[in-house]
Amino acid sequence: MPNHSTIAHREMQLRHLEQAEQHIVQGERHIAEQEELIEHLANHGHDLAEAKKLLDNFYSCQVLHVQHRDRIRRELGE
Repeated sequence: MPNHSTIAHREMQLRHLEQAEQHIVQGERHIAEQEELIEHLANHGHDLAEAKKLLDNFYSCQVLHVQHRDRIRRELGE
């Protein structure tokens, strides 16, 4: 039978997993919005350099969010 400390740790990990999932959803939304913005800017002849740098940062952050979520899942045995 798990002790109180083990149960509390698992509950904390489940909260962290929920937060990680939320970060992934938010990241997907940011990426989609930035891709739309880049398309709009391109269609209107604007410089895309900064917008593309930001999109690259969003992609990098998303990789980290997914890695974090996956690590929590492994720790939970999922």
